[in-house]
Amino acid sequence: MKLLTRTAAPQGAALTDRDRRLVWRVAALLLDYPSTQTLTMTGQLTSAVQELPGALREPMSDFLSDFCATDPLELAARYVETFDMRRRASLHLTYYAYGDTRKRGMALLRFKHAYRQAGTQLGDGELPDYLPLVLEFAATIDPRQGERLLAEHVPVLELLRLSLQDSGSAYAGLLAAVLVTLPPINTADRRRIAELAAQGPPSEDVGLEPFMMDPLTAGARR
Repeated sequence: MKLLTRTAAPQGAALTDRDRRLVWRVAALLLDYPSTQTLTMTGQLTSAVQELPGALREPMSDFLSDFCATDPLELAARYVETFDMRRRASLHLTYYAYGDTRKRGMALLRFKHAYRQAGTQLGDGELPDYLPLVLEFAATIDPRQGERLLAEHVPVLELLRLSLQDSGSAYAGLLAAVLVTLPPINTADRRRIAELAAQGPPSEDVGLEPFMMDPLTAGARR
């Protein structure tokens, strides 16, 4: 599978708002656990991806082709091995900087505040920095606030992409596509990426239950 790199794609400014929201919506579904409901939508997702510019269409189409051709049990096992068994491939955006430490609580509250401002009712269940959830929020509820949250975490998204690429994961292409929709990496971002890569997520187990939430009630992820 061909992986999209930052230099191979057009700048985010060349994309329409519809392109961005489509990338976020498809990536939200494909970066989540491969549920039966997502598997039944692959035809719709494949058709939707064909509407994207070529540099985005190719990696997402390639991912979907592989996704559709793989046994569901293998997809599930691959997903768990990729994202649940490796600390440097977490889909929780604040984990890279704060790990399971008390400082992470304030970072999580920023996400909850953005959801609340958009009028989204939240419950208990999922941490609010879960990438598929943030992508779904940006795609279907509040594109402006969602893009802001994603843009604030460009260094984390790039670090995740690099980690997935280093392990040969096809999911790296999805992360690259998401990054194309966001501001390009600058010098400060590169310093932050280097810091996060060198330090790794800090360890200090704490209870994060007060910051938990359900998937979004409007346009909830599948």
